[in-house]
Amino acid sequence: MTMRIDKIILNQKSLILVLKSIINVKERMIKFTFNPDKFLMKKILIIIFLLISIHSETNAQLFPVLGGQRAGISTAQFLKIGVGGRAEAMGEAFIAVANDASALYWNPAGLVQFSDDQVMFSHNKWVVDINHEFVGAVYHLDESNAFGLSFTSLSMQDMPVTTEFQPFGTGEYFGFGDIAFGVTYSRKMTTQFSFGGTVKYIEETLDKLKMRGVMIDLGTYYWTGLGSSRFAVAVTNFGNNLAPDGEVKLIGKRKKSEWQAFSPPTMFRIGFAFEPYQTEMNKVTASIQLNHPNDNSENFALGAEYTFQEPSLNSSFFLRGGYKFNVEEQNYSFGAGVNVPVSFAKITLDYAYSNFVRLGTAHRFSIILGL
Repeated sequence: MTMRIDKIILNQKSLILVLKSIINVKERMIKFTFNPDKFLMKKILIIIFLLISIHSETNAQLFPVLGGQRAGISTAQFLKIGVGGRAEAMGEAFIAVANDASALYWNPAGLVQFSDDQVMFSHNKWVVDINHEFVGAVYHLDESNAFGLSFTSLSMQDMPVTTEFQPFGTGEYFGFGDIAFGVTYSRKMTTQFSFGGTVKYIEETLDKLKMRGVMIDLGTYYWTGLGSSRFAVAVTNFGNNLAPDGEVKLIGKRKKSEWQAFSPPTMFRIGFAFEPYQTEMNKVTASIQLNHPNDNSENFALGAEYTFQEPSLNSSFFLRGGYKFNVEEQNYSFGAGVNVPVSFAKITLDYAYSNFVRLGTAHRFSIILGL
């Protein structure tokens, strides 16, 4: 009984303390003078905190749920390696820019966004000693029609053959390589809208196995009429499932000649670009691009290019930078370029540095001859 009385008294004391606290808070609120500046600052800080929280949650949870489970379901991965120092330095946010010969890879509708005929050579020192090469040429039939050819290759040094019983090598070597050959046509339908398409043959070789296929790229390019803004849509590497041909000898005199088919690395891209600042000698181009691959999570990229034109030398100098969001291993890139006239052509030299989180770096060099 005594314990119950003690508990009742203790509860009453606690209630009195709570009431006193509430009264003190009310008295302070009555004395409080409302300061709109402080209130606005607190509101801004809360909004910034919420945006940061939402961004971290989106990066960590939303994007992977939208497609991370699709990783590794497609073949011919060399088709996803971008070309050209200019596009790569801008973080590959390029389909709404695409106004040089590298449009053969990024957006076939871009072939009619420039007037001179061009030949392009691109070398990419990819990760783990892989070499990626691209050669392309664009010829304008007239102001509204353009035609292009492109060739892509990926190669590496031969590797030793190993088995369970000879893990250090059997003395034999095998090779791996890829090639792609494309034919592109682009047409300016109106002064604002352009359309283009590419048909390409691809071949992948792994020792005695070969995989062949035909794919198409489709692209559009539209000037909105609002300043220099434009947007573009491109679908690349669209085609049937591919399976290798060939026979492999296994241990125990067994043979295998039937292989599983995989889809090509189809990519849907939509991009937007404009010039936020432009004068006679200076220009800044900004670009954003959303990417939807069929074999990985959705991602987006931002890119920018600064152009300085020197009238006395009739030359241009470029600085570029870009960032990829939600792309595994890859993040920032940057580069520079120069455009100079010579007796027979205008030469554009571009360089791009691409960073990888764990795999090191990639360096791209490209040269465009404007004829």
